Amino acid sequence: MRPLTEAETRAVFEKLGKYIGENIQLLVDRPDGTYCFRLHRDRVYYLSEKLLKLAASVPRDSLIAPGTCFGKFTKSQKFRLSVTALDFLAPYAKYKVWVKPGSEQSFLYGNHVLKSGLGRITENTAQYQGVVVYSMADIPLGFGVAAKSTQECRKVDPLAIVVFHQADVGEYVRNEDTLT
Repeated sequence: MRPLTEAETRAVFEKLGKYIGENIQLLVDRPDGTYCFRLHRDRVYYLSEKLLKLAASVPRDSLIAPGTCFGKFTKSQKFRLSVTALDFLAPYAKYKVWVKPGSEQSFLYGNHVLKSGLGRITENTAQYQGVVVYSMADIPLGFGVAAKSTQECRKVDPLAIVVFHQADVGEYVRNEDTLT
């Protein structure tokens, strides 16, 4: 387990910035202590400094997951955000999308959000902006990328894709062997 390099930190913060903007600062400096990001086996973990000190005494081979996995680096060194980061992204999300009850299950199976399943969308959402997807009961379901801006969503065909799927809580069941 090691600290992120400058390039890795930039990649992680750019990806997080797509979803929570300048609220990244709130993830690091929290009222309950200071938190940090660490790399272990190509995965980026988010953990408190108190837990970091405890994890330092565990041998590297025995350490499985020192904190919450935020994502992983691919072989081409691109950062891919994981669904396990959803609990930390949802409270700070700048742009949100709410899906109708009939479309929740479709999204949880890994499908994109269509205009017909769109309940609400945050005003001034730009195209290709990172969004957190909620149910109409304000339960975070996952996150994705806005395929259309808010203005385009108003006049688009009901079968057009408005949010590209990135990750959802259904992955806990579908990919339980690979999530750490």
